[in-house]
Amino acid sequence: MLRCALHDVLIIHKMILPIYQIDAFARRAFAGNPAAVCPLPAGAAWPEVTLMQQIAAENNLAETAFFRPSPAQAGEFDLRWFTPAAEIDLCGHATLASAHVLFQHLNFAGETITFHTLSGPLRVRREPQDGCLTLDFPSRPPQPLPALPATLTAALGGAKGRQALAARDLVVLFDTEAEVRALQPAFDQLMQLDYIGIIATAPGADAETDFVSRFFGPRVGVPEDPVTGSAHSSLIPFWAEKLGKTQLKARQISARGGELWCRLRGERVDIGGYAVTYLKGEIEV
Repeated sequence: MLRCALHDVLIIHKMILPIYQIDAFARRAFAGNPAAVCPLPAGAAWPEVTLMQQIAAENNLAETAFFRPSPAQAGEFDLRWFTPAAEIDLCGHATLASAHVLFQHLNFAGETITFHTLSGPLRVRREPQDGCLTLDFPSRPPQPLPALPATLTAALGGAKGRQALAARDLVVLFDTEAEVRALQPAFDQLMQLDYIGIIATAPGADAETDFVSRFFGPRVGVPEDPVTGSAHSSLIPFWAEKLGKTQLKARQISARGGELWCRLRGERVDIGGYAVTYLKGEIEV
């Protein structure tokens, strides 16, 4: 028997947040890398870290971004990123998605947005000619390791890379794009490697693509990330030196796939891409 009485009702004050789901590094829906973006109003304190992590886990996307107008810098924003398992120090596709929300949905009037993050100030510029968004990110050149980590080949399903390099992530170089496409990692074994992510990379197979990559991050709850902007903080300086050029075209060859326009600028890199809105709504927590 159903019973409803006034004394049975528990009044709960809920927080309501807008949420957008954006496909980043894509020109159409269902491609690129989906990110959730939750804008906070001016003057808002950050929600509890536990709550932001729960929201990210509930969204179950590679990243959920939270941003708010910066209380310290007028016209600028504070930005944080959460995978389903952890807060991280740098994320490209959710930064691109956050800028897209500001430009397309929140009427940001300028052409460059500055975000304050765990990795310092990051800027996103909207290109006037075609609307491409360009991330201004730190360059993190990977350093060669003397040998491949002992467990790496088994963790990559038996595929043996030619060289391993390390920055925040482990970069594994292969000879061909076909080898990178064919990888079938053992994610439980990848989790034993002491890196946030494992990047597999190789030269592009066609004249229009300088290099390709895939990114595996099971340690932070992302078995394979569809398109990983932060990985290109290491891939751009590596391939720029290897190919002797500072402007490069990259593709991430995950199932969804994504394209990135890259430039090395000394201690910074430019990472360009498009974004499209898939979903607008609100969450109650």
